[in-house]
Amino acid sequence: MSSYWGLNKHGRSQYCRHFLADNGTFHVERCMSVMQSGTQMIKLKSGTKGLVRLFYLDEHRTCIRWRPSRKSEKAKIVIDSIYKVTEGRQSDIFHRHAEGNFDPSCCFTIYHGNHMDSLDLITSNPEEARTWITGLKYLMAGISDEDSLAKRQRTHDHWMKQTFEEADKNGDGLLNIDEIYHLLHKLNVNLPRRKVRQMFQEADTDENQGTLTFEEFCVFYKMMSLRRDLYLLLMSYSNKKDHLTVEEIANFLKTEQKMTNVTTEYCLDIVRKFEVSEENKERVVLGIDGFTNFMRSPACDIFSPLHYEVNQDMDQPLCNYYIASSHNTYLTGDQLLSQSKTEMYTWVLQDGCRCIEVDCWDGPDGEPVVQHGYTLTSKILLKDVIDTINKYAFVKNEYPVIISIENHCSINQQKKIAKYLKDILGDKLDLSNVQLGESKQLPSPQSLKGKILIKGKKLPHHLGADAEEGDVSDEDSADEIEDDCKLKNSNSSDTNEHQVESFIKKKLESLLKEAQIRDKEDPDSYTIRALLRATHEGLNVNLKQNTDAKGSGKKSHNRTLMGNFSKHKKGGKSRSKSHSTDDDEEGQETGQMHRIGRRGKTMKLCRELSDLVMYTNSVAAQDVVDDGTTGNVLSFCETKAHGLVHQKPEQFIVYNQKQLIRLYPSAYRIDSSNFNPQEYWNVGCQLVALNYQTEGRMMQLNRAKFLQNGNCGYVLKPPQLCKGVVNPYCDDPFPANPKKQLVLKIISGQQLPKPPDSMLGDRGEIIDPFVEVEIIGFPVDCCKEQTRVVDDNGFNPVWEEVLTFTIHMPELALVRFLVWDHDPIGRDFVGQRTVAFSSLMPGYRHVYLEGLTEASIFVHVTIHDIYGKWSPLILNPSYTILHLLGATKNRQLMGLKGLFNKTPKHYSTESSSSGYGVRKRSFGDRILRRSASAPAKGRKKSKIGFQEITGEAKEGTSDCNTTDKECVIKRESKSLVIRPVSVPVDRLLVSGLTPLALDSVNDTKGNESNSVQI
Repeated sequence: MSSYWGLNKHGRSQYCRHFLADNGTFHVERCMSVMQSGTQMIKLKSGTKGLVRLFYLDEHRTCIRWRPSRKSEKAKIVIDSIYKVTEGRQSDIFHRHAEGNFDPSCCFTIYHGNHMDSLDLITSNPEEARTWITGLKYLMAGISDEDSLAKRQRTHDHWMKQTFEEADKNGDGLLNIDEIYHLLHKLNVNLPRRKVRQMFQEADTDENQGTLTFEEFCVFYKMMSLRRDLYLLLMSYSNKKDHLTVEEIANFLKTEQKMTNVTTEYCLDIVRKFEVSEENKERVVLGIDGFTNFMRSPACDIFSPLHYEVNQDMDQPLCNYYIASSHNTYLTGDQLLSQSKTEMYTWVLQDGCRCIEVDCWDGPDGEPVVQHGYTLTSKILLKDVIDTINKYAFVKNEYPVIISIENHCSINQQKKIAKYLKDILGDKLDLSNVQLGESKQLPSPQSLKGKILIKGKKLPHHLGADAEEGDVSDEDSADEIEDDCKLKNSNSSDTNEHQVESFIKKKLESLLKEAQIRDKEDPDSYTIRALLRATHEGLNVNLKQNTDAKGSGKKSHNRTLMGNFSKHKKGGKSRSKSHSTDDDEEGQETGQMHRIGRRGKTMKLCRELSDLVMYTNSVAAQDVVDDGTTGNVLSFCETKAHGLVHQKPEQFIVYNQKQLIRLYPSAYRIDSSNFNPQEYWNVGCQLVALNYQTEGRMMQLNRAKFLQNGNCGYVLKPPQLCKGVVNPYCDDPFPANPKKQLVLKIISGQQLPKPPDSMLGDRGEIIDPFVEVEIIGFPVDCCKEQTRVVDDNGFNPVWEEVLTFTIHMPELALVRFLVWDHDPIGRDFVGQRTVAFSSLMPGYRHVYLEGLTEASIFVHVTIHDIYGKWSPLILNPSYTILHLLGATKNRQLMGLKGLFNKTPKHYSTESSSSGYGVRKRSFGDRILRRSASAPAKGRKKSKIGFQEITGEAKEGTSDCNTTDKECVIKRESKSLVIRPVSVPVDRLLVSGLTPLALDSVNDTKGNESNSVQI
């Protein structure tokens, strides 16, 4: 079989041509042997002549290593992280070494990691290069062929071997008792030394007493890892035997895991795959080791295996989907100085992104280039970018790609852009055969499979078809920087530009250090605004002194790079970061809202580029006409969108039911940090563009969002946001609908490591872990709950605590599991996993922490429908009818134009009365919150709480990019009243309703709703 559909390393569907169709098994094994023996190659680096190193494949065939290297253990590239291997001199590094006389047949490049880093190598002869390219492609194909169970086993085996080798300090291939003690401290194991010695002696069975071989270490580790929680679970379903029969396995799967259609053959297959004892296999029973293997396998992961594939209706109009979108796709780092690379397009497209950005500027020799304008970021040729998009657009899935063209070019180079798009993309741009549904509706992702849409400006209809060019609005250019924030290169000296670059580099380093020393998950952490203000003020002083030294009276033509980032605060006193930035934002947003109604500057657009735009026409707000037409895309900066969303959420939702809106990060985010996308998903915004190169909380939310539909880049919006009207900021958005109750029992943790930012690393203290579960979705659903702290145990802590959540809009909710290390002065982040609520599996499940091989938490998941007896309909029958008709309590819904009216900033009566206004917090409050972030050890929490709406951070840093309102559940020591689950506490308190009697609460119905089909 030469081709097939398989799952890649993330469990996503992809079409492959099998590697062995072109390469014989014998030839591949010879390549493996040569690679493991090692090959001397030249490693090219920018700015150097190249380094000669010995590169080799490790014995497990899991990573490439080289020596000598100052990085020691870190001098490796894991095969899992390799995205592609290219032959010849294709990379940026090779282009920079164009003067080098390298034979292209001896050159190849390995692209790896989240930022598509390149390892550029030169062999001494073409045969060696061919051997490595063949071997690497074979290994990559093998990993993509693996099923999830084989991958789990392989990574576990590799982790065991790596752990053993790192513990073997003297390199003799054996572990003595002292090395075991050091290893246990590193693994956060706190066992009495007497117990450790006993297990050590039991595992040490060979003639060489006093040391453990790798096989003996595996036995020792197995004894140490015996899971008491899983053993008790097995005993409860086996009638207190030490094994499960086939019938008992079926009973467990049906009762606890909520699986339907469980067959005898399926249970037999579990025994065959997971049981390790040959005796048990013969008896057809599952012992504790086999049961542990099964429970830790992907079959019992918290994420639904059905969601690794596309599972949603893909035949609805484009406006009914959230679309994975990237901002400034070409950048590898910050917005000021980082490199632009075509490889970033390769990475984001293969990572599921379906809307990418291309900033086009006039380049030398008539060739348009891609760069972040008015900054010191590097340039790449537009032609190379389009070539890359054409090659990788549909490697992982066939759903349509949107290219957002930000056009800053002259007419001549615009024509060049249009020519490259048509010549390179060819039939991918041909939309003539696209099947449209109802009239005036956008096409569906299904009908656009294999197609590329160009998002850009379109010439107005009043121009004749023979007009070669015309004027179009230039107001919604997604990356337009204010004039005072631009670096103008005219008449600027090299000295000044060097000073600018040097100064900004220092400030960015300061920014990154600031980001590393505080809680990455704290939504109230410092914003970057204070640092930006310091940066631009210092830069102005720096350049002013330089100018004054050259002589007074001369006016410098060089604009500062930062310019006046805080110009809306001009004349105002510099305020410390203890003050909220809400007032500053309000003034800015009001000004922006006021400018929406005025026609601003225009630009020239050529006919050739205009004609390529279909269904995704970029329009400015003042050009919107409510004539029922579709195909317009509005672009908003996050600060402008934030004001509109809070003033007129219903209008936003109505507009998004027919058109597309694209949101992008503020120009103030010079560190490429991200805003919280959830706030805009809540009102149906489709294209929420994030900086994919910046890992952190917001990208984790984005990944969780799109994983629920096979990571194809399209996720269907909830029906309530596709038709009808809802106010996401009210207390009870859907009073007539049942809510979901999520009951999570946090049972235990396994192999939790020390915090990644621990100053002492593996030598640090054994951690005191606790688990925090956060719900992210509609404001009424947003809350956090925490377990108690377990002292001195990161290896197998046990919590056995139940956390309960009520969720009004489950289709939008994300469930975030976080593990923290409690500290007297705060908490340290250990790891996280974020899963869409719709992807949760019921029953006993393991939650593997993202990016950590063995670390997990063991939970039990139950989901109920809540049909509360209290309902607004009972008290006011007209309320629900008005709600369904699109009316709010005191006002009718305004038309489409109402979304863009020039109105002062205000909040609706409903939203303000519901308590979702912004409460400013002092610096002292933030410090107190940080120091009290973990629950006191041994403290008993009550089950009744109240909602406190915290202040919001407008612009976060690289790890804490939160701009939404965070709702934190605070616990009271004693509950005073009993209330039904379906009645929000704040509504109960405001309205003064009499709480229901205790027996009426007990009558509340709850039906378990989740089931799994085999």
